[in-house]
Amino acid sequence: MKLDGKIAVVTGASSGIGAGIAKALGAEDATVIVNYATSRTGADAVVASIEAAGGKAVAIQADMSRSTDVARLFDTVKADHGRVDVLVNNAGIAVFEMVADLTEEAFHRQFNVNVLGYFLAIREAVKHFGETGGSIINVSSILSSDPYLASSVYSATKGAVDTMTFALARELGPRGIRVNSILPGHTNTPATVGHFDGAFGEKLVAGTPLGRFGEPEDIAPVAVFLASNDSHWVTGEAIRAAGGVRGVGY
Repeated sequence: MKLDGKIAVVTGASSGIGAGIAKALGAEDATVIVNYATSRTGADAVVASIEAAGGKAVAIQADMSRSTDVARLFDTVKADHGRVDVLVNNAGIAVFEMVADLTEEAFHRQFNVNVLGYFLAIREAVKHFGETGGSIINVSSILSSDPYLASSVYSATKGAVDTMTFALARELGPRGIRVNSILPGHTNTPATVGHFDGAFGEKLVAGTPLGRFGEPEDIAPVAVFLASNDSHWVTGEAIRAAGGVRGVGY
């Protein structure tokens, strides 16, 4: 098993890409902390799936945009498991609106979850990595560099995530902590239901060389690679998992 004995925290793991990553890490024998903000039912289903396959997992609620919640999450992990080996920052929200329609509330909410939330999780996690270091994986998006219409704020948050990744890889490298980003392309998740419908979705598929939308199971193996010792010489990278999309894909 690639992750035998490792303790992995996956934020926003009750559905979508986070759930897919959590299940894949569990299948490689990591003990997975399945974080959720509101969907206990979804998180419990992910835990049950990991356990049914012979893995180990536990669900812990925390709003990753709140520093007190984040500290509680990692204090619990430390108390129960002794350390953290892998952090997957995945919790995020997206509001796709033209700039004339965007509110300050929507702006701050996206930055609070998508950027501040990642920073808070990293700040707490590095307190609990062991002497041998570990792996931080930030789930970004191809929209960080190739934004499409009505994605200005969301794309800006993901650009910030990538820059944070590059900076922290340099800062934390001496401690043996690797920091990388995964940039998913257009992926079928509960958050994108309805967004890729109709002619827009057809254009996105037509612009994808591999000819379909991605699934969480397409992204998860990249996270397993970055969490494992197979990537021991990889840090500060932004790895696209997008079916070959370059540009916006339409």
